[in-house]
Amino acid sequence: MEYPDYEQRLQIQLERLQSTLNRAFRSVPFHQKRLQEHGMDPLHVETLSDLSRLPFMERKDLGEHYPYGLFAVPLRDIVRIHTAPGTNLHPTVTGYTKHDLKVWREMVARALAASGVTALDILQITFDSGLANWGRDYKDGAETLEASVIPNTPLSLEKQLMVLRDYKTTVLITIPSAASQLVSYMFRSEFNPTGLNLKTLILVGDAVAPEFRAFLEDRLHVSVWLQYGLSEVPGPAMAFECRNHQGLHVSEDHFFPEIINPKTGEVLSPGETGEVVFTSLSNRAFPLIRFRTGDKAKLISEPCSCGCPFARIEWLGERTDDLLTINGVKLHQTQIIRHLEKALGFAPDQCRIFKKQYSYLEKYGARSYLEVWLLMNENLFSDEIKMLQKLIHNAEEKLHENIGVPVKIKLKEIRTFAGENR
Repeated sequence: MEYPDYEQRLQIQLERLQSTLNRAFRSVPFHQKRLQEHGMDPLHVETLSDLSRLPFMERKDLGEHYPYGLFAVPLRDIVRIHTAPGTNLHPTVTGYTKHDLKVWREMVARALAASGVTALDILQITFDSGLANWGRDYKDGAETLEASVIPNTPLSLEKQLMVLRDYKTTVLITIPSAASQLVSYMFRSEFNPTGLNLKTLILVGDAVAPEFRAFLEDRLHVSVWLQYGLSEVPGPAMAFECRNHQGLHVSEDHFFPEIINPKTGEVLSPGETGEVVFTSLSNRAFPLIRFRTGDKAKLISEPCSCGCPFARIEWLGERTDDLLTINGVKLHQTQIIRHLEKALGFAPDQCRIFKKQYSYLEKYGARSYLEVWLLMNENLFSDEIKMLQKLIHNAEEKLHENIGVPVKIKLKEIRTFAGENR
């Protein structure tokens, strides 16, 4: 892989930042208004350090400008539209120009190459519906490397293992809980991992502890790699591990990273823990300007011996907000409740929301799911148990459809709510 040197990178970043700010200021009223409110315009950004003077962009802004209010190009220039769960009833809608998709393919391909993926590999992608967009991006990136790709397709554990074995998959891209599920299923089925050609496991969606990485490497006889992205916008592989596995290199030629104090907004120095903020440098259709991710991390500025000059982040797997991360999809509790009210047709008196794990014998295996408790009251009471079961089932299906993760709804008495006995 070829990378720009330090001076080249700084020049590329500044030129692309100024171009992004000009496009956003000229074409997106939201960006123009908030810059004017802070007494600024793109001409005031003469150095990369001037970026810290600009206001932040948050997740709620995405839903409030549904569907196309944050697009910086005409719809005729949009060649792909992605949606993801937002923070309210409206999903997040992201657009891509032909240029954007080309950049994204090359960026994902570079991240895959850093994980050792080559044209000789057979790559298999396994995601839940909430990360279906990432499946397409990884397929495009792998095909750019001329690797053979088995695209993301919902399969049972038995079928997944069959494909891994019979198709001689060498690289598997999935979420950590699905990898754990696969290991458990293989050993319960008495299938020896030596019967696979698998050598590389790329995990996305959630950070993993060193102990869990070592567990997967030991059980599956693979090398484990982490890659970071945003499930809402714009996609995966914004940061990736190199062979040293000492932090994730940020694709700084396409995204400018900052670590801020989540309470004050102050930009922190390398080595300090804070919230990751990204500004897109290459996206033409959907510019992100100081977008607050809510993810906790540290910035590592020391050079890496792998040869990649990009700064690294230590992804801590913690949040600065109250979002739930389920199978890589980030969900706000307020958003979940609003979808629940719409699915039920009324606002429940009380509800509780939990992130839980399926047992290995259930439909979704070891993946996480959303459990919702509803207080049993007259709105839910019915003389016919079938009517109540139908209402709950339909609400579960509607929630799953809208937020992209499995849902279980349980009816509870008031004493259960008081004691929170799960």
